[in-house]
Amino acid sequence: MALDVIIVGGGIVGLATAHRLLETRPDLHIALFEKENMVSMHQTGNNSGVIHSGLYYKPGSLKAKNCIEGYHQLIDYCTKENIPFELTGKIVVASTEEQRGQLETLFQRGQQNGLDGLKKLSLAEMREYEPHVTGVEGMFVPQTGIVDYRAVAAKLAVGTQIKGCEMHLGEQVIDIKKGLTFSIVETTKSVYEAKLVINCAGLYSDKVAQMTQKEPLDVRIVPFRGEYFKLREDKEYLVKNLIYPVPDPNFPFLGVHFTRMMKGGVEAGPNAVLAFKKEGYKKLGINAKELWETLTWPGFQKVAVKYWETGLGEMYRSFSKEAFTKALQVLIPEIQINDLVEGGAGVRAQACDRNGGLLDDFSIVEDAKVINVLNAPSPAATSSLSIGKTVAEMALCRF
Repeated sequence: MALDVIIVGGGIVGLATAHRLLETRPDLHIALFEKENMVSMHQTGNNSGVIHSGLYYKPGSLKAKNCIEGYHQLIDYCTKENIPFELTGKIVVASTEEQRGQLETLFQRGQQNGLDGLKKLSLAEMREYEPHVTGVEGMFVPQTGIVDYRAVAAKLAVGTQIKGCEMHLGEQVIDIKKGLTFSIVETTKSVYEAKLVINCAGLYSDKVAQMTQKEPLDVRIVPFRGEYFKLREDKEYLVKNLIYPVPDPNFPFLGVHFTRMMKGGVEAGPNAVLAFKKEGYKKLGINAKELWETLTWPGFQKVAVKYWETGLGEMYRSFSKEAFTKALQVLIPEIQINDLVEGGAGVRAQACDRNGGLLDDFSIVEDAKVINVLNAPSPAATSSLSIGKTVAEMALCRF
């Protein structure tokens, strides 16, 4: 018997999509395929655990809409399912006079996105929240928190299975052929038929999307590794909650920051360096084929030309603990090199188009047989239940 829906990818977006589909249509026959033996092993399980507010995103964009709606849906879900979380708030710090204007732009954008309770802060007021911070001006954002997204994903996985979703772990999708009525999905273990395929494959979403069309895809997932240090336990007092810099307008990432973790401890980072393979969590981890595909992608070559100086700085900080420490000292001068111990790393799946554009918004592309979630980097975890609802609504038009 053919399946109604096959979902490719067992990260939080794929799980949330299954959850939303079965919430509305419990009669649907759905199967989820994940190549790892556990869910949430990649972007979901290796991020900073922040519940984002929607502060940074262009008003009206998919990121703004889904992050803000997803924020409330995530809190409701965690409350209902007894998943621990905290709404800590965060401060965003302007470290130079030149950054005051950028901070004001962020403040206005937050207001446009409906964030209540934003407050501009003097240095003295910042130190009421974070006694060891420094800067010329700051902003308090109350709609920010922390959670363990692996715990959220695990609960979603159990819930969807209870509702009837088939969970195929350790089974990788290797080919998809679209037919007149059904798509034929081949995995490492078997062959299946489905009326609809939903691609939530994260770092491999471009590969899965390419399986579903003959013409070359116009985007490529470029993997960027984010590396973290942790504060030594006796130095964790230096950070009470979350401290972020004003993001560099010349670079599409948020910059190194401090995050108190739900599971304990304080992380410092991440940087953003090109990973030499899609799941490149180690500095010297290389997949020659995947690296060649990145380096020869015309869009990446244009990105490299545009951001080469900033990119070299990020790479230098990757190999120099001293340089990483100096970046952190901009926010907390007391931090010393010996206060940092090596932490983990995550890899961000960033879509890059052929013309050198790093897609700033979520991207969801569909046809009659397939829905491809092609770009869902941060804040996708915060936004996951809202993204899942959006995708589910697109899917249910077919049933």
